[in-house]
Amino acid sequence: MAAMKRKGAADDFRSNLHRGGTAEVVKITLAERSTAVSAARQMGLNVCGVDTLRSDHGPVIMEVNSSPGIEGIEKATGRDIAATIIGFVEQNAKSGKTKTKGTG
Repeated sequence: MAAMKRKGAADDFRSNLHRGGTAEVVKITLAERSTAVSAARQMGLNVCGVDTLRSDHGPVIMEVNSSPGIEGIEKATGRDIAATIIGFVEQNAKSGKTKTKGTG
């Protein structure tokens, strides 16, 4: 759906945006995309964030976030990721198959 590259602050090894890291749009390779999609499928997740590192032997998965924060990726890409996720859920939800009470 979208990809960004994070970079840590000069005095910190972590690249978390809330710790002063920065993010920019990045074009991922076919191998990086395939690795991320495969990780999501292996975890049984339709919506997730996959953190990877680029290495000499290809993409390396660091973690798969089942409930990813989207503020950073929305700011970096200028895309409305939340609306895209909501649209996906609306298109793929089966009426009457949720475990919620009522008619919702």
